Amino acid sequence: MKGLSLFSGSGIGETYLSQVGIDIVVANEIIEKRAQLYKHLYPTCNMICGDIRDNNIFDQIISNSKNVEFLIASPPCQGMSIAGKNRHQNTMVEDPRNYLIYYVIKAITILKPKCVLIENVPALLKIKFPYKKGTLTILDILDKEFGKDYKIDGKVVDAADYGVPQTRLRAIIKMHSDGSCWPWPKVTEKKLTVRDAIGDLPSLEAGEHSNIKWHYAREHDKRHIEWMKHTPTGQSAFSNKIYYPQKIDGTRIKGYESSYRRIRWDEPAPTITMRNDAISSQRNVHPGRLKKDGTYSDARVLTPYELMVLTSLPKDWNIPDDTSEILIRQVIGESIPPLMVKKIVGELSWLKK
Repeated sequence: MKGLSLFSGSGIGETYLSQVGIDIVVANEIIEKRAQLYKHLYPTCNMICGDIRDNNIFDQIISNSKNVEFLIASPPCQGMSIAGKNRHQNTMVEDPRNYLIYYVIKAITILKPKCVLIENVPALLKIKFPYKKGTLTILDILDKEFGKDYKIDGKVVDAADYGVPQTRLRAIIKMHSDGSCWPWPKVTEKKLTVRDAIGDLPSLEAGEHSNIKWHYAREHDKRHIEWMKHTPTGQSAFSNKIYYPQKIDGTRIKGYESSYRRIRWDEPAPTITMRNDAISSQRNVHPGRLKKDGTYSDARVLTPYELMVLTSLPKDWNIPDDTSEILIRQVIGESIPPLMVKKIVGELSWLKK
């Protein structure tokens, strides 16, 4: 099936769609850097870079998508993420980013694709959106708009249940027309761990490089390195009795145990965030290995290559050699793991007439 991708980012979630019979022929992304990376990864796709709220951009998307049968949409989630400021219904409703979902509804109304996949943070299924004279959840709105033409199903799923070595909860909404069958994939019996995914990679300290493409370590503040050298696997430097996060004057820094924290070897990685470049952010530090002197190795955040593997990207992911490290980190931090998308879409089938 020919497909349309809205709010595409760099197209990470679409990495394996061609393997399950989906050919994305039109895509839309507002940020130029992400759109350019998308064009490199999918050179035959018509990438329309611009704001979907601009009537000219929206009309371009629609006019170039007349023959699409599949639509995938990932509206920006910052307005609903609990990592942001919007933790309550009223603040979520007031955030204009949350209304971008209506452009997905508008596109479905016009194009009438056979199948639709919408993904976002779990809050998508809870927040109530303005609808006519009241408010409804997105599933209720979709049912009222399209319930006669589509089977609609939505729930929160975890990427770790589908073979991704990362715990990442996403709200997935599936819509498919009569004549098709689209069950949920079976959950994997054994979850892949950080050790399974990156345990064989060379150890690196801050600033070091390896012979593996994209497997190099960021430079870090010497104080941060010292704190993390004395932090065991799976723990936060805030738990250290001596080498805890502190200001220049020695005053203890106040913070949460989720920051300055090493991840664990024998579990899926925690959710990779947009700030995966910072030791001080949430659960970003390599698990490390105990050394003979009692300190721990790899006092650094995960390398770009480690992030790729933990996101289920191919080990030979074809991005330009001059792609900036920060761009790689950002697009991975905001993406849906592509293996999870492949497994969900791969269950789609058509019934024999």
